[in-house]
Amino acid sequence: WLSNEYVLARMDAIRSRVESQLDPVYAGLQFAILGNYLDFSALQGEVSFEALEKMLDSAADLDLDKDCYGQFCAELASGKKLLYLTDNAGEIVFDRLLAERLQKAYPQLEITFCVRGSAVSNDATREDAAVAGITFPLIDNGTAIGGTVLHLVSQELKAAMDSADVILAKGMGNTESMYGCGYNVYYAFLIKCQRFIQVFNKPKLTPMFIRDKV
Repeated sequence: WLSNEYVLARMDAIRSRVESQLDPVYAGLQFAILGNYLDFSALQGEVSFEALEKMLDSAADLDLDKDCYGQFCAELASGKKLLYLTDNAGEIVFDRLLAERLQKAYPQLEITFCVRGSAVSNDATREDAAVAGITFPLIDNGTAIGGTVLHLVSQELKAAMDSADVILAKGMGNTESMYGCGYNVYYAFLIKCQRFIQVFNKPKLTPMFIRDKV
């Protein structure tokens, strides 16, 4: 709950910064990915609000794959349903801001949020979504697993994935458990483990925005 309160207290200032950019959707995505830092499981003993504050100050400098981003926007422009798979508490407040920007940019989109089925580490649950002020339709994945393991998820989530034109999956847990799943998924996260450092050949805390191979 401290993470949620921390981000909520800064939401007006962050929203103003996002709105002032030439591409508010891209800016919202930058902040949403930086919010993935609030991972007390992957970054045990390393998370500090002071460090996040410095990261947020330089959010506009965060560089994402422009081709992937362009494809993402094109698919949102032509799509009808976006499924937003969340990761951590606190981070979900940034997700709310990005989703609001996406709704404004693509008003035809039906955006559905998905949280964990029950508490696991500091992953976002229905309670966190309520505290974060999520007003979009909300479902949960039916599990207490730090990711989205497809053969274990709720029928509600399976149906939402089947009907989604685009899925936005936040965090390493979702990436690890879903990559190669066959759905049209865009993954947004910070590299936080040795395995991902080796897989992507990039240093720790590098921001990533990649698309699944479909």
